[in-house]
Amino acid sequence: MNTPYEINAEGDRIVYVKAIDVADLPRDVRDQAGDLDHLYAVHDSDGQQLALVADRKMAFVLARQHDLSPVAVH
Repeated sequence: MNTPYEINAEGDRIVYVKAIDVADLPRDVRDQAGDLDHLYAVHDSDGQQLALVADRKMAFVLARQHDLSPVAVH
């Protein structure tokens, strides 16, 4: 992933990981999800979705690989 991330002046590097019901996603995304019931979204502090991945562990690893600090949202 070569997308640059904008970090605000305060150096906010926290991202939020939350489970998303596949049934709530657009049809094209549901089709790609296969038989999964949930995907995991990574959002920045402004709520912008940065990634959508198959499992929670992958979401945390992805964030850390980009020097971001993941926090779970319940």
